[in-house]
Amino acid sequence: MYRCGGVIPELESSRLRLRQLEDNDAPQLFKYWGDDEVVRYLNMSRLESVQDTLDMINLLNGLSETEDTLRWGIELKETGALIGSCGFNVWQLAGANRGEIGYDLGTAYWGRGYMPEALLTMLEFGYSVMGLNRIEALVLPENAASRRMLSKLGFQEEGLLREYQQNEQEEGYIDLHLYALLRREFAQRRRK
Repeated sequence: MYRCGGVIPELESSRLRLRQLEDNDAPQLFKYWGDDEVVRYLNMSRLESVQDTLDMINLLNGLSETEDTLRWGIELKETGALIGSCGFNVWQLAGANRGEIGYDLGTAYWGRGYMPEALLTMLEFGYSVMGLNRIEALVLPENAASRRMLSKLGFQEEGLLREYQQNEQEEGYIDLHLYALLRREFAQRRRK
């Protein structure tokens, strides 16, 4: 069984470094988590201040200590710029070996292939180190770019979860598409 124990390992791809979020990341992350364009696909309210962002960083890092979540900052290796975040929102090993991912990226970095690269790195970690068999993503129906990206990565759309979550931005509930990728499917794609 995987134990992170609050240690968020650093992962690397050709252009990116996935690393633990730090307090000094708050001003940059606020530019993303305070941006309506970014948060509209996250089903979270836009953060209102750098302090709110710092509180969120501390919450996420604290949740890694109790093994309730694992969130990385996505950093460009060439410049050290923090461009977004990704991670496992939840995971369950006993009896299920599955996890659910989440991710965000500053709008200036959309469409450059950074998120697929970050997710491939994270998926490799999830399957090989955490021992996951199934990795899921929940996506808003209107987030066409994310749905396309998941499909290109090999995720299968398994259905629409009607009124699955409360809408954080307004009253009511939202529908979410469920995508999943199995370890054996990921391994087959990597061999090609």
